[in-house]
Amino acid sequence: MRDAVPRDPSASYAHAAAAPLVTDVERAVVSAQLGRPARGRSSVVHRCRFGLPTTVRVGPHLDDGTPFPTVFWLTCPVARHDVGVLEASGAMVGVNARLDDEPTFAEEYAAGHVRYVRFRDALGEPLAGDPGAGGMPAHVKCLHTHLAHHLATGDNPVGAWTFDRLAPFECPTPCVAPPDEP
Repeated sequence: MRDAVPRDPSASYAHAAAAPLVTDVERAVVSAQLGRPARGRSSVVHRCRFGLPTTVRVGPHLDDGTPFPTVFWLTCPVARHDVGVLEASGAMVGVNARLDDEPTFAEEYAAGHVRYVRFRDALGEPLAGDPGAGGMPAHVKCLHTHLAHHLATGDNPVGAWTFDRLAPFECPTPCVAPPDEP
């Protein structure tokens, strides 16, 4: 199926904030997608055409108090692979150059960072130093984070750029067969 990971017109911070915590079945799906147990208090904030999670919202701290590196985590195996290929091509060099050379792009990125930190801090205790994610606001170091942020909220110009470079996402079948509901 082409375009298995579409933009969601309802993507917003309000939509991401309202998403309920994952069910046991959703946690199992996310764990299968990641190939390891899902961590933290998560909520599905974006789904693929098959109804499976592509992006989850994770609280700023894990149960043991450890800070989690980002609020929005990309779970879709196809999207994660495609972003990895884009990163390996050296794309972040060009994106970082755009931040230096295009004031409007840099201003949009910085403004998205402010809204991201405000959203993250509303989820729980603020992180020391108010760090962004994926290099925000000064540079870009993880396109996965930016794509997840864009899919969840529509508020990340680097994530939008990443999406535009990669879409449509080719996925002929669901990546994970969800376990039966208990």
